[in-house]
Amino acid sequence: MLVLFVLEAKLRGSTKQFAIIDEMIRTAGFVRNSCIRHWMDNRDVGQYDLSALCAVLAREYEWAKKLNSQARQASAERAWQSIKRFYDNCKNPSVKKKGYPKFKKSRSVEYKTTGYKLSEDRQSITFIDGFKAGSFRMIGAFNLKYYQLEQIKRVRVVRRADGYYAQFCIDHDRLEEVKPTEQIIALDVGLMHFYTDNRGNKVDNPRHLKKSEKALKRLGRRVSRKVKGSKKRRKAINKLGRKHLKVSRQRKDFAVKLARCVVKSNDLVVFEALKVRNMVKHRHLAKSISDAAWRQFFEWLEYYGIVFGKIVIAVPPQYTSTECSLCHRIVKKSLSERTHACECGCILDRDENASRNLLAKGLELLSRGGHSRINAQGHLNLCQISESKA
Repeated sequence: MLVLFVLEAKLRGSTKQFAIIDEMIRTAGFVRNSCIRHWMDNRDVGQYDLSALCAVLAREYEWAKKLNSQARQASAERAWQSIKRFYDNCKNPSVKKKGYPKFKKSRSVEYKTTGYKLSEDRQSITFIDGFKAGSFRMIGAFNLKYYQLEQIKRVRVVRRADGYYAQFCIDHDRLEEVKPTEQIIALDVGLMHFYTDNRGNKVDNPRHLKKSEKALKRLGRRVSRKVKGSKKRRKAINKLGRKHLKVSRQRKDFAVKLARCVVKSNDLVVFEALKVRNMVKHRHLAKSISDAAWRQFFEWLEYYGIVFGKIVIAVPPQYTSTECSLCHRIVKKSLSERTHACECGCILDRDENASRNLLAKGLELLSRGGHSRINAQGHLNLCQISESKA
């Protein structure tokens, strides 16, 4: 099955070259925000009108013309994506916050098939548009030599706290053959334990943010003590950003490895179709839910389900914690009650009982032919997934 995935490599260059990349990123952000402004002033414009605006901006601003034409088109596409999402949310009455398009500070610039050139050994990249940023050595790009240039659909340059990265969106037929395990699993995610399956096995919640919270607060205090606009403040902000970046990478690494292990060792995986966006509104649990990164874990479950050819199903979580998995009575309980005790004599861990109910729902959905390869949020954006962490 053809999938799009991302290979990422860190760029090595001079300070002058990275300053030019910053100009490229600012220009891409200018094009994107200009398209949003044009839509705000003329609500009847469409995607093709925004694409035509790119040529107008190139004629009006000499520095905007330096950016590759396809890179300007990619920025216009980003603007249209936010506009289209707003229109779709307006048509959906269940979505309360429609997400009106806003101006954003860009942190990346995206090329399609022109504006850059790879070396023969695929270990360096040269940007050949009007900015003339020059050649950059890529660290961690050894996997690029296994793919043809035609398979690279887009190249994105991303600025992060610890440097600049090149992301290659590759179209590849990735399907790994694995032997059937004849095992099925249902996962009930939580905060005390990351998940509990239908056999009672538990995986501890790593709590990456909580473990780093003390260091983050210390670095935040250092930033507040520095004079605004000074070099020391910029350095302190960079150290704080690096720490946040490390936490996010730890979280992603845990989700990727765990999802791969779960899918590879089971033929059927059932998980909860949680609306995490609504759950993080809880003022007491928002930080813990965000730290657990359930949504990221679910997306990787779906991805590896496609790669390994396994069945991964998201089922509604309603009443799975209160319903008895043995007699199907409703046993109401508070969040502090961690044991399910029913009149029928069924005594189980609360999360294990919920996972058994999830498994029953998954099997019922599968028997009715309701299986669909989409994740709990209704989409599967493989271009946001980095192969370097797989």
